Amino acid sequence: MAEDQTPQAGEAPQADAPPPGIRILAQYVRDASFENPKAPQSLLGDISALKIERQVEINVRGREDGLFEVDLKLAATASRELETAFHAEVVYGGLFGIAGVPPEELEAVLAVDCPRFLFPFARRLISDLTAEGGFPPLRIDPIDFGGIYMQRRAEAEALAASENA
Repeated sequence: MAEDQTPQAGEAPQADAPPPGIRILAQYVRDASFENPKAPQSLLGDISALKIERQVEINVRGREDGLFEVDLKLAATASRELETAFHAEVVYGGLFGIAGVPPEELEAVLAVDCPRFLFPFARRLISDLTAEGGFPPLRIDPIDFGGIYMQRRAEAEALAASENA
């Protein structure tokens, strides 16, 4: 026997909500640069002695058409004895359509899941840039975007609490 799914008086009909999902509509290099200011001298020293600092930045912009632009910026600076050997920077972007995600979860999806999709491509570009610059390919370790998101949320909440105190 089939169930009657006709709305009763005073009930709104159930809308067929789309299942939660992320669509990657486009991926692109927004910016890429490699600086090798001391070449070729920087290539002659002990490559294993390089101190490498890494930076990660995530920027999200909503659009009027309901889509989202997410940029993942990866930067790496290698130095030896206080001199910069190289600086590599990539801003890799994606255009995302998000459907069926509750509003309270949207921020986490944009700050965690979207950069996770972009990371392998930005990582490869950093690797290629350093290799083409004459250095061994720099392979950036996987990034815990969830941990970064939780840390930033905790910092924002602590700042808000201190401002209200």
